[in-house]
Amino acid sequence: MHFMSMETTLWIAENLPQVTQLLRTLCAIPAPSGKEEQRAAFCEKWLTDAGVPGVFTDEALNVICPIHDDGGPVTIVMAHTDTVFPDLSPMPFTEDDTRLCSPGVGDDTANLALLMTAARYLVEEKVPLNSGLVLVCNSCEEGLGNLKGCRAVMERYQGRIRSFVSFDGNLDHICVRAVGSHRYRVEVETQGGHSFSAFGVPNAIHQLSRFITDFYSLPLPHRGRTTCNVGVIEGGTSVNSIAQRASMLCEYRSDDASSLATMEGAFEALIARHRDAGVQLTVTRMGERPCGSSTPSAAQQKLIDWAEKSMAAVTGKTPSLDSGSTDANIPLSLDIPAVTLGLIRGDLAHTRQEYILKDSLAEGLTLAVSILSDLCYGSLALP
Repeated sequence: MHFMSMETTLWIAENLPQVTQLLRTLCAIPAPSGKEEQRAAFCEKWLTDAGVPGVFTDEALNVICPIHDDGGPVTIVMAHTDTVFPDLSPMPFTEDDTRLCSPGVGDDTANLALLMTAARYLVEEKVPLNSGLVLVCNSCEEGLGNLKGCRAVMERYQGRIRSFVSFDGNLDHICVRAVGSHRYRVEVETQGGHSFSAFGVPNAIHQLSRFITDFYSLPLPHRGRTTCNVGVIEGGTSVNSIAQRASMLCEYRSDDASSLATMEGAFEALIARHRDAGVQLTVTRMGERPCGSSTPSAAQQKLIDWAEKSMAAVTGKTPSLDSGSTDANIPLSLDIPAVTLGLIRGDLAHTRQEYILKDSLAEGLTLAVSILSDLCYGSLALP
C-alpha cells in the first residue's frame, strides 16, 4: 500500500470541504441510466479545469481520463455517474451534523466525487507515473443500463487491461465475485371487454398474475446463491374494464454460471407452458449481466489481497468479501482481475431516503488517494 506522507494527509484534510461541495453539485445534476449527458459534461469540465490531461467523453457517455497511457497495459479505475432514479429534475439534498441525504448520494455519487478528487491529487502532487492508469466516470451501471458504459471501456482498451477496480458501495465490503442476471419484459395480451357484460373473457392481469405465481414457484438451484424478482407491473384500463394488456419487468440472478443457465432453461419452459395453455405472451430480454469464474486466478487473488490490505490500512478493519452485480461483472467474465470496493459508509441505497455518513468521506478520500497512487507507482504487480 502507498505510504501516506504528512503532506498527503494535510492535502486530504484541506480538500475535504471541496469534496462535500462537489458532492452537493453532482447530486443536483440528474443522471438516470442512458441520460447522463449533463453529469458527464460537468465531470469532463471539472476534471479538465483541475488539470487532468486528455479528458474526453466517448459515445457511451463515459468520461475517460488517460492518466498514463503509452499504448501498453493499463489498470482501469471507474465510478459510475448514473443513478437508479428516473428523475430528470434535481433531487432534494439535505444534511445534518452527521449525514448527507439525497437519492443516489451513496450509489454512486459520493464514490464518483472521491474518484474525481483523487484524480486532482495525482495532478497537483505530481505523483510519478510508472504504470498505465485510466480513470473513468462511467455510464449505465444501474438497472437496464446493462453495463453499457463499462462494456464500451472494455472494448476500447481490449487486450491491454491488466486489472480493473470499480469504486461502488460501502467501505466495509469488497465485491470479488460477479452476480450474473437475465432481465425480461413479459407482456400479456387478451381481447378484454366490459367487466360486467363480458365477464368470463380472459383478463391480461389475471393471466400475468398466474405467470408471476409460477415464476416465484420455480425451484432455485443450490449452487451459489440464486434469486428471482418481479420489480415492475403495469397494465389495465379502468376498474370496470377487463384488462387487455399487462406487463412486468422481472429478473433472475446468480453468482454461479451453471445456476444462471439452469434458471434460463426453467424460465423458457415456463413461457412455453403458458403459451401452450393459450396465453398470448411476448417476452423480451432487456438485459444480461454475465457471471465470472467461481475460482479466483492467482492474479485475481493477488488483487483481492491488495484491496483488502489497502482498505484495512485505512479503516482498521478487514473488509468482507462478497458477491455483487457491478461494473466488475464485465472484466470478471473476461478473466480480467477485477474488484469493486466502496469509499463511503451509508445506507438505504436505491431508496429516496438514501444517506452517507459525513465522517466516512475522510476515510474514502484517503483510500482513493492511496489506491490511485499505488497504481501509478506500479506497486501492484500481478502474475
